[in-house]
Parts: sequence; C-alpha cells; structure tokens
Amino acid sequence: MNKLELQRAANEVRKGIITAVHGAKAGHPGGSLSAADVFTYLYFEEMNIDPKDPKKADRDRFVLSKGHTAPGLYSALANRGYFPVEDLKTLRHLGSYLQGHPCMQETPGVDMSSGSLGQGISAAVGMALAAKMDGKDYRTYTLLGDGEIQEGQVWEAAMFAGHRKLDNLVVIVDNNGLQIDGKIDDVCSPYPIDKKFEAFNFHVINIDGNDFDQIDAAFNEAKATKGMPTAIICKTVKGKGVSFMENNAGWHGKAPNDEEYATAMADLEKIGEELGGAN
Repeated sequence: MNKLELQRAANEVRKGIITAVHGAKAGHPGGSLSAADVFTYLYFEEMNIDPKDPKKADRDRFVLSKGHTAPGLYSALANRGYFPVEDLKTLRHLGSYLQGHPCMQETPGVDMSSGSLGQGISAAVGMALAAKMDGKDYRTYTLLGDGEIQEGQVWEAAMFAGHRKLDNLVVIVDNNGLQIDGKIDDVCSPYPIDKKFEAFNFHVINIDGNDFDQIDAAFNEAKATKGMPTAIICKTVKGKGVSFMENNAGWHGKAPNDEEYATAMADLEKIGEELGGAN
C-alpha cells in the first residue's frame, strides 16, 4: 500500500476503535488510537500473514504486550479481513469473542493472550527464539506501552533477546508519554528509553510513530539489521485523531458517551474526507 492508502486504512482502524469502545461502554481508546498507525502498518504492509489462514505455520507473529489496547488490535484485524468489522460493536459483551484483552483461543489472528503488563515481550522473545532453533524465517513483533516498560520483566526479556542476538525480533514502544495516572515521567520515568535498549544490545530506531514514511523506513531498517534485535521507539500522540482525546490521560481507559462518540466519529469522518477516502 502507498502512504495515502495506509493513512486511509489507519483512519478506518481509528473509527473501529471508537465504535468498539463506545459499544462496550468500557475499554482503552487513548493508547489504541496512538498506536493505530503502527497496527495498520504491521497488518496491511509489514507482516507475512493470511486472514484466510490465521494459523499458517510460516506466518509472522505479533504479540500485543500492552494488551489493554485490544480495541486497536481488533480493529486492525477486522479491517484486514480476519472477522467482520460489524463485530467490533460486541467488544466486551457477554458471549463475544472480542474480550477486553486479547485471547488466542477465541479471536482469529491473535497469536498470544496478553494483558498482564510486561509479560507479552517475554512471550515474543520465546517465539523469536523458537524460530531460530527451528530454522524458520518468520519474524516476531511486539508492541509495548511506555508506561508498561516500568515493569521489570520487560528488561529481563530484553536482556535475553540481546544476549541471544534475536535479529528476527522487533520490539515497538508506543511512547505517547501518558499512562493511567498521568505523565510517564511523573509516575516513574523510563527515560532515556533508547539508551536502555541500547544497553541491552538492541539496535534502536527513534521515530514519529504517527508518520508512515518514518514507520516504513524503520521497519525496513529493522529487517536489514543482523545479529541483534531491533527496538523502534515511536513518539506518538495519545488519543490521536480525536480532538478531545489527544494528549489527555483521562482517555486512557474510558469510553465515550453517545455525544462524545458522535464528536469523535465526526472528527474521523473529517480526516477521511481530507484523505479522499471512503467514509
């Protein structure tokens, strides 16, 4: 896909996020919206996947370590054809296969159940090591929150990945600067994030995670990097695309009411019109 097509797809993913969280009357829109461009790039451009065969053996793997942003993952999966977009409205409903956190037993396209912060990267490291041990070519990607990397287990996994030279692993940090309690550097600063990953023998790339040119260049650079894992630190805007949610920690884990939903969808419709895409 070209840049404009990716921007249009990401806008549809954002609409799906708002629709899902509004339908659930619960969920995490802020970090889902900030990472929507990364989700879109992974599922529409980067990863070797097949929605018709979600479990194909040689597929690339993705682990959503910050599992609370499941609405973003689900919307990307739905828009990519893993299941109907209409089903996003059932998020968190009794009997729905779209649970509040990703469940690999229930949801097509989900490679690992996640939600307990810090654990997803460990699972991803295990997948990358398995590929190396089995002589397989698939790559593994994992998305972490910048608040999540306050967890110690993240750094145990990073130490192992760097030591094992897992160049088939890409760790992505959604650095939107906010967590549930406020600014990450007020709660427990993880900065400098890049220097920490470098200390664990990662190749590190710093980008604007809401810019597809930079996202594309970073993932291409990661593919070309041999002998060490890559960490892509994505500076993003929490709540990206929805005027009243942007850079507002209060929208970390809160659903819009009907009026707020209408405003949010109008914001995204406007963006869609500016991109010349279907609304």
